[in-house]
Amino acid sequence: MKYIAEIDIMPQKEILDPQGKAVRLGLHNLHIDSVGDVRIGKHIRLEVEAESEEKARETVDSACRQLLANLIMEEYTFSLHTA
Repeated sequence: MKYIAEIDIMPQKEILDPQGKAVRLGLHNLHIDSVGDVRIGKHIRLEVEAESEEKARETVDSACRQLLANLIMEEYTFSLHTA
């Protein structure tokens, strides 16, 4: 069965996010002052072939831990649905 994984990878809250700070400053320069903190991350979409939803979750979690996310600096969440 095919599954689609939607993965969001964000810097950990304790880590400085220079890209987010640059975007916040840019918004301020455009007089968009109602925006508070900005954090920049990644969104990844994977198509996974697996026997079950549990196996698909294991595959996606393994991919995130081993390759997609730097667990020292980033955290990830994902959702899974059938293709």
